Amino acid sequence: MIGALNGMGCRTVMLTGDNEAIAAKVAGEIGLTDYKASLLPQNKVEEVERLLAEKAPKDALCFVGDGINDAPVLMRSDIGIAMGGAGSDAAIEASDIVLMQDDLRGISLAKKIARKTMAIVFENIVFSIAVKVAILILSAAGLTNMWVAVFGDVGVAVIAILNAMRVNSRYAAGNRPPVRDPARD
Repeated sequence: MIGALNGMGCRTVMLTGDNEAIAAKVAGEIGLTDYKASLLPQNKVEEVERLLAEKAPKDALCFVGDGINDAPVLMRSDIGIAMGGAGSDAAIEASDIVLMQDDLRGISLAKKIARKTMAIVFENIVFSIAVKVAILILSAAGLTNMWVAVFGDVGVAVIAILNAMRVNSRYAAGNRPPVRDPARD
């Protein structure tokens, strides 16, 4: 998962309460960009504040956590992601996204879905404005009546809804990444 995020150009930082030796070993093994160890919950908030100050305006800071101590950081980050199965209720409540399968691969899937969703939203906005401007011009020229405008408005809404359904078609249950069964690993 970390490799996939690094491949997307994401900076991966681990904020942990574990000691330095364990954090360094884990960070090296999984390929993290950076790490901070021996942090208390308030130290995690301070680190997130520092990361928020360092990031570019168009970048988003995501924090993934599952414990009650992660709740303040989940709320403070741009996007808080909680592990739904093993996560505490406080972490789930404080987060923006909940991964119900406790599989970190859901992060890259959520990012892909968000990008596709925003592209489709942009398409829908451009299409609806274009159709409405065309109907407005035709109405001003006296070539159409109010019923064409009503039909155009309803038609644009239906087409926008059908277009938005494309997000689900690509990420249907059969196209999601397989979920590992920890009992078999």
